Amino acid sequence: MSESSAEVVANAATAAVAASAAGAAGGWRRATGIAGVAIGVVAAGAAAGVALERMTVGRGMRQKARLALDSAGPYGSLRGMPGKASADDGTELYYEVDDLDPEAAPAAIGPRRRRLFGRKAPAPVTVVFSHGYCLNQDSWHFQRAALRGVVRTVHWDQRSHGRSGRGVAQGRDEPITIEQLGRDLKAVIDAAAPEGPIVLVGHSMGGMTVMALADQYPELIRERVVGVAFVGTSSGRLGEVNYGLPVAGVNVVRRVLPGVLKAMGQRADLVEKGRRATAELFAGIIKRYSFASRDVDPAIARFAERMIESTPIDVVAEYYPAFNDHDKTEALAHFADIPVLVLAGVQDLVTPSEHSEAIADLLPDAELVLVPDAGHLVMLEHPEVVTDRLADLLTRTGAVPAGATVKGYGSTSSTAQPG
Repeated sequence: MSESSAEVVANAATAAVAASAAGAAGGWRRATGIAGVAIGVVAAGAAAGVALERMTVGRGMRQKARLALDSAGPYGSLRGMPGKASADDGTELYYEVDDLDPEAAPAAIGPRRRRLFGRKAPAPVTVVFSHGYCLNQDSWHFQRAALRGVVRTVHWDQRSHGRSGRGVAQGRDEPITIEQLGRDLKAVIDAAAPEGPIVLVGHSMGGMTVMALADQYPELIRERVVGVAFVGTSSGRLGEVNYGLPVAGVNVVRRVLPGVLKAMGQRADLVEKGRRATAELFAGIIKRYSFASRDVDPAIARFAERMIESTPIDVVAEYYPAFNDHDKTEALAHFADIPVLVLAGVQDLVTPSEHSEAIADLLPDAELVLVPDAGHLVMLEHPEVVTDRLADLLTRTGAVPAGATVKGYGSTSSTAQPG
């Protein structure tokens, strides 16, 4: 898209936000038609792609394609042993455990293992995966499939996401905080991995959750955490992100969006109707802000879209302010003496790769991996890269023996089958 086209779209987006704000103040009936669009206005550039698609592909054909992808896609189908943890405010947190396969373990352990680690059995490490904003535990589909049976893993849904319960404190109008998410992660660890070494893996908001855990429970990091992976995340200064928009457009968005989101969250029923009415626009927005590659499998794009669609609009609204308040730069010091992987997509518009570089600068011994042609959902867009670097981290921590075979579940082909 040319610069002039981008400016036109950005200006249109800015007008949409302003109109939404006015509608929220003057009456919800006038705002309903554009309320769904307001949430995604920071992704205005996607509108041009959606318009082009409408010119070239019939509406009926697009709907049939979406239904086909919903029914045929294997992504998100992996399930483990379910469990529930209780947060400090009573919120029910859902998690699943994939245990080490006892039949596969002996084949993975040979003399080389004993030379490297000085023990006959693998270290009883549990890898805990934390997902990002508006996603759920299934966002780790490829990495989960690759590691099944090789190492014990825990995948959990953050409060008000996936299968976890609606935040009890938020039901009492208490704002969500990243600190609360850190305490939630502690509750999940206490329930699903009460003993033994731990590797923490967090994407986006999940990485912030890991930082909040370290900030509040430094002794846990010191005594039990043997490795950490930060994927497409940030330690702070998220209020400066421009989401790829021109300066004028993003300044307007920053000024009015918090109020619009708050008003929308209070009338979620009406907003959801507008959101459904603009589903195709949202699909383009989600794709633009999730991926950078042009050849992403449509089934993967639809999988991401389904996860984001499943997050209620009031949950989207209540989480948003927490990111501007997030600053866990000092907490990174707790990871200085353990193996750390910092990985990001070079074209991530949500948590730009510069934020990952800033994390790595504060952890000079960390491995920094910047993935070209990758956006925010790098673990879905380039799963082979993320899985490979994660497997290397797990080998360095002793979680996975050096001779173990990690499945090459890196293809984003829609013909791939669950492991």
